Amino acid sequence: MRKTYLYSTLILSLFSLSIAASSRLTVVAVVDGLDSDNLAMLRPYWQKGGLRTLSEEAYQTSVAFPHEVYGGNETTATLMTGTTPDRHGYTMDRYFLRRDRLLHGMLEDESAKGIGTSLCLSAKALLSRTLSDRMRLLSPAAKIYAVGIQPETTVLMAGHAANACCWLDCEAQQWVASSAYSEGLPSAAYEQNSNMRIPTLAARQWTPRMDIPTYSCPTPQEQKKGFSYEVAPVLAYTPTANTLVIELALALQQSERLGVDAQPDLLLLQLNSLSPKATSDRIASAEHEDMYLWLNQDLGYLMEQLDRRIGRENYQLLVVGRPMLGTDAQTLADLHMPIQYFNVDRAAALTGTYLMAIYGHERWVDGGYGQSVYLNRTLIEQKRLNLETIQRQVANFLMDFEGVQIALPAHEALLYPPLASTLSKRHMGDVVFMLQPGWQLMQNDSQTIDRVTDERPTSPLLYWSGTLRPMPQGKIDATGLINLLFE
Repeated sequence: MRKTYLYSTLILSLFSLSIAASSRLTVVAVVDGLDSDNLAMLRPYWQKGGLRTLSEEAYQTSVAFPHEVYGGNETTATLMTGTTPDRHGYTMDRYFLRRDRLLHGMLEDESAKGIGTSLCLSAKALLSRTLSDRMRLLSPAAKIYAVGIQPETTVLMAGHAANACCWLDCEAQQWVASSAYSEGLPSAAYEQNSNMRIPTLAARQWTPRMDIPTYSCPTPQEQKKGFSYEVAPVLAYTPTANTLVIELALALQQSERLGVDAQPDLLLLQLNSLSPKATSDRIASAEHEDMYLWLNQDLGYLMEQLDRRIGRENYQLLVVGRPMLGTDAQTLADLHMPIQYFNVDRAAALTGTYLMAIYGHERWVDGGYGQSVYLNRTLIEQKRLNLETIQRQVANFLMDFEGVQIALPAHEALLYPPLASTLSKRHMGDVVFMLQPGWQLMQNDSQTIDRVTDERPTSPLLYWSGTLRPMPQGKIDATGLINLLFE
């Protein structure tokens, strides 16, 4: 298939139209770190499997994100809503709360109690309708389930309207859920928890499935000793996690009779292609390559089972990646493009000292996080100072910092195109800055906020349907693609 580029802001339209098509079951799999170059490199080595089938039969394109990519769930939110952070409100995995001057998870919701977990999560903070929400509006009786490895990713995929959302608690080795969804933890997940399926698989060793010389790019260490992991400590980054997600997805299909009747249903899966030592989305080790080999097998098993249970003409599968790590720091350093770090906490502290020199010894800055500096608005109001004047002073001060491309008061940043789509009015600070290329954000002197350094990170998208017609050759724009697929 010829590849075209499809902007993520149009992904939801593609999803929604695919749901409206004749298939009884739509399966959407978001795969962390899935990379087009990796798929192209490994394609000749797959004799069979899901990725092999998709490479031969699926329509393939690439997704570009029209906003800053941090390697967090901002991309998941964009994929699931078809909008950008300024619309869906999910800018980074955490946000700074002025009230307590602490960082909080974006999806924290004390009203949504954890089932089998202490995490209280919901999609309440997501402002735009997701794929599952639109599915519910389109077909109120639809059965919608989300299963994943990472809690926040899975909740974002479930959106507001799924029947249930469950994720893998790798430490407790069980499926857990959120009470934000009406069905809680599905019976199929309870059954796997009861029969100890997760601890059984987690007790195994992960070793190469092929001889090391057979792999494309083993590391020198792997060439000497191969690789070996006890699965349990690194469960989320082993093939076992993907296998467990696929097994539960198929158990849900059977117990909830997904795709059996004419009512369209939706199954959302979060999978992973990154290995424990991966420092880039690009394969650079045998263990990373092994993740793809197992993913190919797991997706193949999923498709084989759905073929047998409901018929290949009655379901469709959409697999899309999301950038996580981009190009690794060592590769950039070897190319004489080393990454430099900008400490947000230090910048906020220096800004506070600067304002003390002007306005007196008070706490003028509440803190800093991400691309924002948060001023002490309460103090500024008490002192009857002009907020906009102080914002301008701080922006000018930050412009003198090495690594800062531009700094703007919040109201101006919302109108500045390179920043606007990345910001959320609810969580942004009083002064917003953008770093120069090659710079990364750092929090608390040690924790990096790893913006993907690739200038325009993209992810592969593969759409397969048992009734998909051959696509014409040549480049197709996004609107044309949707019309050709679903008219």
